Parts: sequence; structure tokens; C-alpha cells
Amino acid sequence: MKNIKAIEEKIFSSTEKLASWLNRNRIVGKTIAFTNGCFDILHEGHIFSLSQAAKEADCLIVGLNADCSVRKLKGEHRPVNNEHARALILASLLIVDAVIVFEEDTPLELIKKVMPDVLVKGGDYIVETIVGAKEVIANGGRVVINPLLPGFSTTGIIEKIRSL
Repeated sequence: MKNIKAIEEKIFSSTEKLASWLNRNRIVGKTIAFTNGCFDILHEGHIFSLSQAAKEADCLIVGLNADCSVRKLKGEHRPVNNEHARALILASLLIVDAVIVFEEDTPLELIKKVMPDVLVKGGDYIVETIVGAKEVIANGGRVVINPLLPGFSTTGIIEKIRSL
């Protein structure tokens, strides 16, 4: 029998609860990677990006933009899926160990609280433009920029659906 409850236990409702989980993992020597995003309609590009991030440490935390944050970034018609649905889908992935929703425009405060060993971003960033990179590096961590998988985007999926 599958433990479906284990999926919801990977979704943290507060940074205090996440901090307790982090402490338990760090005590046994596990390294922590952190990445973030909207993950509105999960697609192959997201799976590639998350898989690459998961390779960087023992545990992967995903900071998930709250619905209000997604609207600011992507426009009034987004997200397509609400934050609970997006968090549940991410938590159901074997490569994701923890999910936490953040409402701020950027995950800077969350990154400062998590202080991961590895901060992972995908795309055309440079370290100097990645939110939290300076803080993670100053704490002895590292920043990894993984390439995006070409041809996959939530916007592209939405446009394709609209054209049908």
C-alpha cells in the first residue's frame, strides 16, 4: 500500500516547520539544494530542471511562488493551477524532498532562512543576478546554473491550448 500521506508531509506550511526538517537532515550530514519557481503547468522542462537540481545535494527543497506572486510575475490569468495543486504535484515527485510556498516577489528571505548548501537556478542567469546567490556564497555554499531544456514552456502550452 502506498503512503499517500507522505506526499502532503513534504509540503511545509511555515519556515519554522521547514527549519526543524532542515535541522534533522543536517544533523545526519545531508546536504541541501534549493531551487524555486512557479511550476504552473508541470512539463518535461520542469522535470529536467528539477532532476538537475536534485543531483546537486542529498535533499532538494523547492520554493514555490504563491498565487499572488505568480500573478505579479506572469499576469492576471496565471496561475492556471492554484498553489495547493502545484505544491501537491511537486511533492509527489520522488526527486523533490520538500516544498514551501512563498508570497514575496522573490525568494530572498526564504533562501536566507534555508541557507542551502547549493542554490540552483535554470536559464540564462549569471551568478550576480540570482536572488540569494551572494548570501549562499558568503555562507560557504555554491550556486549552480543549469541550462533550460529547449522547446518547453508553460506559456507555450497555454498558447497551444488556446489555438486548438
